[in-house]
Amino acid sequence: MFKKGTKSYSIFNNKCPRCQNGDFYLDKNPLHLKKILDIHEKCNTCDLHYMIEPSFYHGAMYVSYGLSVATSIAIVIIATLLGFSLITSFIAVFVGLIVFTPFMLKLSRIIYINMFVSYVKDFKNEDSDS
Repeated sequence: MFKKGTKSYSIFNNKCPRCQNGDFYLDKNPLHLKKILDIHEKCNTCDLHYMIEPSFYHGAMYVSYGLSVATSIAIVIIATLLGFSLITSFIAVFVGLIVFTPFMLKLSRIIYINMFVSYVKDFKNEDSDS
C-alpha cells in the first residue's frame, strides 16, 4: 500500500508525484505555521513544476473540505460511542477541526497534485540531456 510507485507513497511521504524522490514541501512539519504552505518551485530530481498553472491549488480546497467532513464524521462517531451528549460532540468536532487543520492543509495539496500527475517509474528528464 505504501510502496514506491503508489499514490499513497507520494502522499504520506510528501514526495514528488512523478518521480517520488524529490521533496514536495520545504518544511515537512505541519506545526510550523509560517511555512505551512511553502512548497518547492520544482522537483530537484525530475524538474516537475509543482505550480502547474496559476492558482492551481485553489482546487485543493475541495479536497480539504472532504477531509474536514470525514474528520467531523469520525469525531462524531467516536463521541457517540463514548456516550457524549450532542453539544459535547459538536464541541469535540470544533476542537478537532482546529487541531487537524494544519495537517489537512498540507495533505489536501499533496493529494490534489497526485490527482493530476502520475508516477513514472524510469523518468528521464529530456531537458537535462546536452
